[in-house]
Amino acid sequence: MSDAVVAIGTRKGLFLARSADGGPFQVEPIQFSTVAIPSVAIDTRGTTPRLLAGIEYGHFGPSVMYSDDLGATWQEAERPPIAFPEKTGATLTRVWQLTPSPSEPGVVWAGVEPAALFRSEDRGVTYELVEGLWEHPHREQWQPGGGGLCLHTIVNHPTDPERMAVAVSAAGFYRSTDGGLSWEAANKNIRAPFMPEGQQYPEFGQCVHKVSMHPSRPERLYLQHHFGVYRSDDFGGSWHDIGSPLPSDFGFPIVVHPSRPDTIYVLPLTADVDRTPVGHRYQPHRSDDAGRTWQAFSKGLPEGPVHATVLRDAMTASEAGVFFGTRDGEVYGSRDDGETWSLVASHLPDVLTVRAAVL
Repeated sequence: MSDAVVAIGTRKGLFLARSADGGPFQVEPIQFSTVAIPSVAIDTRGTTPRLLAGIEYGHFGPSVMYSDDLGATWQEAERPPIAFPEKTGATLTRVWQLTPSPSEPGVVWAGVEPAALFRSEDRGVTYELVEGLWEHPHREQWQPGGGGLCLHTIVNHPTDPERMAVAVSAAGFYRSTDGGLSWEAANKNIRAPFMPEGQQYPEFGQCVHKVSMHPSRPERLYLQHHFGVYRSDDFGGSWHDIGSPLPSDFGFPIVVHPSRPDTIYVLPLTADVDRTPVGHRYQPHRSDDAGRTWQAFSKGLPEGPVHATVLRDAMTASEAGVFFGTRDGEVYGSRDDGETWSLVASHLPDVLTVRAAVL
């Protein structure tokens, strides 16, 4: 087995955990101490893996750093890597998402706050605003969710660079078929129960928490909503509920198994008003039939009580395993598809994002 790395972005720094030949993970010393790391990416497309980190340098503002030696050293573009054009009147406040394109070598996408999409053609060093989304007629009516007005999810078609989608809190899911030049809202059949009667299926204004896709079946998407878990079989053309068998359909992350497109994971929280794990236990739920049925797996996890939330980007699945991090600074991993879990790291700051890869 090759070496594996888990990148853990926290409220106060970045941690890398590494495993050699399937052995236990060893957590390396903190990097960017006291700096918030809301987004990380592990780009394995080239001959040399590249780590990307969206950072928040306090009053110096947000930026993107990159490393080509697995975190030994970090670099930053000579000019601000992500900046809104002056004509927009906008100021970058956070880099929520960094996503290497699966179909365009060198292209990396960034989702930011205020909600906007940026594109890099130099593997994540510098970025340019995608004006087609910024100029969408809905944008001026978008309202922030609890975490802000953030573009937190980027879904790229694995072979067709013209097809892509994004999720914005609390605007909803939008898709493009022309590489980002134009966009359409794609929230059909998603219910927003907080809206008045007769207006509970709005075209936009949806609080989408996360969307995932498996590259071998790109038409099928999975969505964790503020109120519900959904699946689409036509790349967001329409959605249907798959969350009713769960003990709660409220949560933040939803991820797809790296090699089984019908296998998905969520981590249910009690409710919108009680954002603690169901039963005060971490119980990742797995479906092996695209959401028709679900089963909880918690062997190796604390028996409780636990109270910390798992955020939208703090769960991931890759060839290295399934991992999630909590807001009280613990990271757990599974190398048997979620059947059993073990502690990867503890006593970290508030975990914001987790990514893993085999190198």
